[in-house]
Amino acid sequence: QVQLVESGGGLVQAGGPLRLSCAASGRTFSTYAMGWFRQAPGKAREFVAAINWNGGTIYYADSVKGRFTISRDNAKNTVTLQMNSLKPEDTAVYYCAADTDILDGVVAGRASFYDYWGHGTRVTVSS
Repeated sequence: QVQLVESGGGLVQAGGPLRLSCAASGRTFSTYAMGWFRQAPGKAREFVAAINWNGGTIYYADSVKGRFTISRDNAKNTVTLQMNSLKPEDTAVYYCAADTDILDGVVAGRASFYDYWGHGTRVTVSS
């Protein structure tokens, strides 16, 4: 089992960057597929990005492709979401998620695929 704690959220102006981190507990972090999701007020949770156990396979939602970068450091048990060129529509609570199964293009964007979730960190982008 793994516990996830997100950090790095805050208030940023449109066009600016923000870096989110997810710290994971447990000695088997390197075997987990990791994902980032977000949920804006009044909206459903949506997929942002995902990365497989060794960083060799990465998926992005079309809405963030080219602006966001997901990465992981298995030695530090962390996964990072670098967000650039932020837009007001990126405002949401961002959640880190993990699962032990193999990540592929079919399941990467499904919230139901991930068994473990953090409590979220809020990102607000002002116009």
